[in-house]
Amino acid sequence: MSTIHLHQTIAATPEEYVAGLTDFGPGRSELFGNSDDKYLDVHARGPQEADVTEGSAGIWERLHYDWSDPRRVVMTTTDSNVWGGKSGHTYTFTPKADGTTEVDAVVVREGKNFKGRVLGVVVGTVGKRHLSKAFANTGKAIEAWHHADGGT
Repeated sequence: MSTIHLHQTIAATPEEYVAGLTDFGPGRSELFGNSDDKYLDVHARGPQEADVTEGSAGIWERLHYDWSDPRRVVMTTTDSNVWGGKSGHTYTFTPKADGTTEVDAVVVREGKNFKGRVLGVVVGTVGKRHLSKAFANTGKAIEAWHHADGGT
């Protein structure tokens, strides 16, 4: 099992980041490079939770999103072709006085089959650099997305 910790400070509020994280419409891949629109399937959505399948490059997972806490989003893997066990993502947001937000993400990858176990090792070692870059790109995209909407 691999656990990856990511951190960044962005020029957006926690609410803006959560809005991007929970926007399951077309073009999601513009915010999240590891979420190809062809894999996206929203099974159910409520005001503070969703059941969504997403993925890319032949790897998919069904996630239960919970954003009932405005400073935390928990995405629990409920099904996947490679991930199982305790897999998922947790985002924690800390607003700063200057209007920026510290974003902490914890990604857990536990392989449920041979391919998943191999990918888990890769993600936990050399893959962390790729995840860090994707995470930074998401922060930049959410900032741009927010500013393109005129700050709303």
